[in-house]
Amino acid sequence: MAKARDYEKNRELYESILKLKDLDQCERFFKDLCSITELNAMEQRFMVAKMLYEGKVYTEICEKTHASSATISRVNRALNYGENALREVFDNQE
Repeated sequence: MAKARDYEKNRELYESILKLKDLDQCERFFKDLCSITELNAMEQRFMVAKMLYEGKVYTEICEKTHASSATISRVNRALNYGENALREVFDNQE
């Protein structure tokens, strides 16, 4: 029963994100919801994913983002074997 309840909570969060009206509101929403450390981690992972998608090598990604090799590897797994949402976002940016 707990799993169904957790799913509903998560769903409500994601639906709320979809209702944000602009970039400013989105930034404020995440600043209210997340700590600076959490935001920095998400931003770093997103940048790592984008650089991997662009074909950059680990050393260049590490230099530019200051991400650890473990983080880069984790993001690489998500990019290649995850839900494919990151690739869809990057494909739509081209």
